Amino acid sequence: MLKAGFVSLGCAKNLVDTEIMLGILADNNITITDDPHAADILIVNTCGFIDSAKEESISTIIQMADFKREGKCRGLIVAGCLGQRYQQELLDELPEVSAIVGTGAWHRIMEAVQAVLAGERLLLIGETDTIYDENMRRITTTPSYSAYVKIAEGCSNCCSYCVIPLVRGKYRSRTIESIVSEVKNLTAQGVKEINLIAQDTTSYGRDRYHTPQLTALLKELVKIDGLLWIRLLYCYPKYFNDELIETIASEPKICKYIDMPLQHADDEILAAMNRRDTRADIEKLLTKIRASIPGVVIRTSFIVGFPGESDAHFETLKQFMLAQKFERVGVFSYSQEEGTPAGALAQQVPDTVKEERYHELMALQCQISEELNRQMEGKELTVLIEGHNSEQPDVAFGRSYREAPDVDGRIFVENAGGLVPGAVVQAEVVQGFTYDLLAEKKPD
Repeated sequence: MLKAGFVSLGCAKNLVDTEIMLGILADNNITITDDPHAADILIVNTCGFIDSAKEESISTIIQMADFKREGKCRGLIVAGCLGQRYQQELLDELPEVSAIVGTGAWHRIMEAVQAVLAGERLLLIGETDTIYDENMRRITTTPSYSAYVKIAEGCSNCCSYCVIPLVRGKYRSRTIESIVSEVKNLTAQGVKEINLIAQDTTSYGRDRYHTPQLTALLKELVKIDGLLWIRLLYCYPKYFNDELIETIASEPKICKYIDMPLQHADDEILAAMNRRDTRADIEKLLTKIRASIPGVVIRTSFIVGFPGESDAHFETLKQFMLAQKFERVGVFSYSQEEGTPAGALAQQVPDTVKEERYHELMALQCQISEELNRQMEGKELTVLIEGHNSEQPDVAFGRSYREAPDVDGRIFVENAGGLVPGAVVQAEVVQGFTYDLLAEKKPD
């Protein structure tokens, strides 16, 4: 029986594509292996969003190519954003690569496998208008209690620094019925946490229903028995309306956790980024969210070193962070990408300046995070257990509604020996650190 090995890089949206391709391979009697030495076919699902992601993708491809020489691998397939973006160039420059499968052709992965096994080299790009549905088999690679569900594909925002519309196509939503059906299936398999993802979740439904429908979707999802948490990731400010705020506040299953990439806080830079909001708009929305949703955690991301960002622009961003005191912040150095309007701008910021600004904002956020985590001491949280400390079996670790998978810190729970991953317990926070919390399990 043929065996395939898979490496998935990049964001959770890419991971869902990987899981669908795994399902297609399994439906065609191909065994999935995590041992690249044993794989007949190796597939790397790549990211091509920014320079660091491209470098990681190329490095992984080259690493996997070694198994064509040393193992039983008969073909190396490159899938995902890097392949979609660079297509024939990748095939020409990387002779180790047997096939390219772009973001619009993941459903043709078996065609690529068959061609590779026949000794052919193949380029499959296709149209960037495909999206999966609930009828496609999906092999989840996340822990059994948590899963990502992609509610839309592509993006139509066209931020001036971003290549996503080029590699993923325009925004296109799945139907409410399709998403609800998939979540029901996942819940029946034991999933307790659903993380809703898209390039812009708050735009969900605009293309299909002519008006944003995220609230309508959430009102259907909360009816599903067995769900502990529904988490919203990648929310953009423009369509974060009062109805959505009220729904999050009133529905116990919806995490009081909002991931809202803001990217900057200076109006000149926001305009140059082709963002739809001003600083005043953002501040008004944040004030409303915090006033309406008690205990809300807000995660955001910022880009430093965007072309033309002056010391004054950076200071505006810094003061905004100081004033808002976000619970979670990711900081990224601007990556100059060919094919984007921002990439063609003349006022590119030197890498040394980007690095200085990156470290300055991260240091600032460390202080804010530690301050906020210390304020959690004495509070009780519901914790989803994910594992145990190997050296201290009585100490478990997990997350509350306040921590998203993979990107946020952990809660370490004492007196939690014997709890299995997926267990849910009450714990009191005894100490807050920069990123993590120490808590003690409450008596049953």
